Amino acid sequence: MTFIAMNRFKVRPGHEAAFEEIWATRESRLKEMPGFVEFRMLRGPEAEDHRLYSSHTVWDSKESFEAWTKSEQFRDAHKNAGNSKTKDALMGPPSFEGFESFLEES
Repeated sequence: MTFIAMNRFKVRPGHEAAFEEIWATRESRLKEMPGFVEFRMLRGPEAEDHRLYSSHTVWDSKESFEAWTKSEQFRDAHKNAGNSKTKDALMGPPSFEGFESFLEES
């Protein structure tokens, strides 16, 4: 059963380029993890006070995702998550949502 992990980020106006650069230049280490399928960072709609972004990782199971969150790779990939550039860009911490698929088509 596929598991999709999503984080929604509210980025302050004027900080979009810096936020996108942080993601484009990061060392993700996702590909080192068993069960990792795919990653996407999505740029969403603009609101008056922010632009919405969402990261999506697809895993072969919830257990594979949970192993990622407890791994050295996860700690290494997130070591700069609280730096000042990131804090300046975000309106608060990301909002996490996890989903298990029950129906799939390709």
